[in-house]
Amino acid sequence: MHPLQCVLQVQRSLGWGPLASVSWLSLRMCRAHSSLSSTTCPSPERQEDGARKDFSSRLAAGPTFQHFLKSASAPQEKLSSEVEDPPPYLTMDELLGRQRKVYLETYGCQMNVNDTEIAWSILQKSGYLRTSNLQEADVILLVTCSIREKAEQTIWNRLHQLKALKTRRPRSRVPLRIGILGCMAERLKEEILNREKMVDVLAGPDAYRDLPRLLAVAESGQQAANVLLSLDETYADVMPVQTNPSATSAFVSIMRGCDNMCSYCIVPFTRGRERSRPVASILEEVKKLSEQGLKEVTLLGQNVNSFRDNSEVQFNNAVSTNLSRGFTTNYKAKQGGLRFAHLLDQVSRVDPEMRIRFTSPHPKDFPDEVLQLIHERDNICKQIHLPAQSGSSRVLEAMRRGYSREAYVELVHHIRESIPGVSLSSDFIAGFCGETEEDHVQTVSLLREVQYNMGFLFAYSMRQKTRAYHRLKDDVPEEVKLRRLEELITVFREEATKANQISVGCTQLVLVEGLSKRSVTDLCGRNDGNLKVIFPDAEMEDVNNPGLRVRAQPGDYVLVKITSASSQTLRGHVLCRTTLKDSSENC
Repeated sequence: MHPLQCVLQVQRSLGWGPLASVSWLSLRMCRAHSSLSSTTCPSPERQEDGARKDFSSRLAAGPTFQHFLKSASAPQEKLSSEVEDPPPYLTMDELLGRQRKVYLETYGCQMNVNDTEIAWSILQKSGYLRTSNLQEADVILLVTCSIREKAEQTIWNRLHQLKALKTRRPRSRVPLRIGILGCMAERLKEEILNREKMVDVLAGPDAYRDLPRLLAVAESGQQAANVLLSLDETYADVMPVQTNPSATSAFVSIMRGCDNMCSYCIVPFTRGRERSRPVASILEEVKKLSEQGLKEVTLLGQNVNSFRDNSEVQFNNAVSTNLSRGFTTNYKAKQGGLRFAHLLDQVSRVDPEMRIRFTSPHPKDFPDEVLQLIHERDNICKQIHLPAQSGSSRVLEAMRRGYSREAYVELVHHIRESIPGVSLSSDFIAGFCGETEEDHVQTVSLLREVQYNMGFLFAYSMRQKTRAYHRLKDDVPEEVKLRRLEELITVFREEATKANQISVGCTQLVLVEGLSKRSVTDLCGRNDGNLKVIFPDAEMEDVNNPGLRVRAQPGDYVLVKITSASSQTLRGHVLCRTTLKDSSENC
């Protein structure tokens, strides 16, 4: 057995985290390394032959088993500026991007947007250039989602389109490399490489640091992959690079993974176990974003409000935060660490003119100290995402959500009492395993009872590896799922319109984002409740400069009097430009 194969077996048996210089599946090219260049992943480009043979000979000669044992030793703190030695089968020059142009496409949730910025930050430091022109790209990377079958099918369709682009690539240019990043790479692994031979690189959510090496391996004509999940990777020392230089807001990842193990959810299997960034690294990133002039930060995590910083010994003595009343967990109670309320307090103090949001939370992690903080701080948005998933206690139990309908409704009332005027949004799944018409009716009634301002509703999509896949039956016919989904959407829109119409006649603070997509004469922005607000682009008074007439620019706070409302949008006319502090004092 080659040393590389031996290491893979040892790693699996010991449960080690990612190794510095070995990636899952790229190891398969070691099984017949003597004939690697002609049989593993053939490439039509003649100019690659020499590089491929040279790479194969270096790979066959090493690295040794001792090299990987050294790499797998306990991680040590290091400065982000430190440069790691290249693996024995690559030179430092081969790890450099050499100004090759990278085109990034992002699919799915906000975490994937942040992951794109992390991946680009890593590649930029390795000498790659960014392009927004697909035709001039040397590397195309798709940051993918696996939450539903439809999301994956979108990627398969996109790969078929890119296959033609790769085939037509002129021989005078460097070969086009295509990579799949994120959850789909983690979930499907070898299926992607076997089904789509034109995919050169796979990188799971915890393997973005390895992208320069994976791309270097791909340059030799081999397929390369790293889909190892980590127990500690948070990219705390990687400063994401904003992909939109004119953006007024940014996402800041504070934790990764999820321990809830809801029966329908693939996230624990594609993103791994929960681990949180150190508070200090988060505050440093938020301060840098404030210095860049951004006016809004959204704290991100698969279970964002279960944040727990255990990075230092003294934090382990911190008092544990209680769960929301009537809620339970699927895991043993955790102790110690700096909790979400502490982080939210510290982040809100960085810049009083910067709005703070967070997503996606779990209803179980809303203790009173978090609610009180949201109520007290003017720059913490009075908007809470409260995923319900179903209005039936029976279905909620099958989903392993850790609460009943009654406990959820009690929490809604408690939140509204604690934060007057709070805006609520939610997630719902139509047609989960075993859902009856009565269960569906109860979900409809919950939508009417709570009257959410925003909602995200989907038909159930069975995912392999989940508890539902192994223990439940996907027995609701597709046409029934779609019919129930349409009914939920209709009821949601009716109730959201009623909830949003309460704002008509009120004056609201709006953070301007830019021109409206539907009219060049209108501007759009978002209010405290995260609803889109459309208003005419007109001159207005600046409250800090009496007598001065100005037009709103992206990043400005303006007061808008609301004149109409729908289920998704508010409309009004602008009154003046202001600041968050001034608007809070005058309200």
